[in-house]
Amino acid sequence: MSNSVATRPSTLGPISAVVCNYNGREHLPPCLSALRLSSRKLAELIVVDNASTDDSVELLRRDFREARVVALPANDGPCAARNRGLVETCNEWVLLVDNDAVLAPDALEKLEQAALAHPDAAVIQPRSVVASDPGLVHYDGGALHYCGLFSLRNFFTRVGQAEGAGVVEVDGCVSVVLLVRRELLLEFGGFDPAYFILFEDLDLSMRLRMAGHTILSVEDAICHHRGGTPGISFRGKIGYPQRRAFLHSRNRWIYLLKCHQWSTLALSLPALVLYELVWAPFTLLSGTFTGYLRGKWAFLRTLPRTLRVRRDVQRRRLRADRELLVGGPLTIAPQLDSGGLKSFVLALLNVMLSAWWSLIRPLCR
Repeated sequence: MSNSVATRPSTLGPISAVVCNYNGREHLPPCLSALRLSSRKLAELIVVDNASTDDSVELLRRDFREARVVALPANDGPCAARNRGLVETCNEWVLLVDNDAVLAPDALEKLEQAALAHPDAAVIQPRSVVASDPGLVHYDGGALHYCGLFSLRNFFTRVGQAEGAGVVEVDGCVSVVLLVRRELLLEFGGFDPAYFILFEDLDLSMRLRMAGHTILSVEDAICHHRGGTPGISFRGKIGYPQRRAFLHSRNRWIYLLKCHQWSTLALSLPALVLYELVWAPFTLLSGTFTGYLRGKWAFLRTLPRTLRVRRDVQRRRLRADRELLVGGPLTIAPQLDSGGLKSFVLALLNVMLSAWWSLIRPLCR
């Protein structure tokens, strides 16, 4: 009998990059220039453009001729663009990049080494820091809250105080930059275009985790995250956008109905109602209550499609909700957790949701 041990491959083979773009004239040059400088060279660069109305495509064809541009006829959101990019390439590993992400030169190399060391991993993400303040973590993966939210790790934490080092297994990935197994994601249907944007990465994470797959975060692979999506992202002193309130209100319930077991939804109902009773007044105070209401109506209109898709999602389930979901802490953006009564209400909500989960978790399947 041979005592030799199979040698681990030294590379993943050719890696493609797919950059999702919509009106990214400001962001594309630093994003694509960083990919040029990557110490781990890419086999191909594809930019999927969501019918931009600025001069993004002209810029690409003039200054980044190595990029293959796939120009879509309409803006159906980043989910559709990422899925199209996965179809356009034939390489097994694909780096999905939002146009406002700027990777450090060694980031892809570190993601590749993590993938080689963990051959069961489906998705590997870098740590995203705020581009204007690189000492501040923006996204670092997270856990799956039973109320249909991300419980984010190290959210807006100083890098020196952030928890975790090296390669960390996480339950959820945030789709700023993701190194993914192409065939596996396509097998799972990729990103669900019903979301347009927001909650699509939570949805993908839950579907992969419930089927037994692993997600990794590489803490020393750094991505600088720039301005975000106009009209949806909010940072600094910018108010909460109407469009984001609509998407949050609609997409959270699409996700819950699609991905959680019926027993979990039934047991969670008091907590879900409590969350709505707190969140609705917040939208009223921020001037986005109409977006909140429109989101609920839009969710009801998705019910036939969501229930149909739910059957396929649940058919792949290997792990119970009680193994996958957590009861807290809630992740609240600093702009919303602004002190005084607001912070008190949010802290109380967090305690109550956590307490309820501790009671119902053993009963969830």
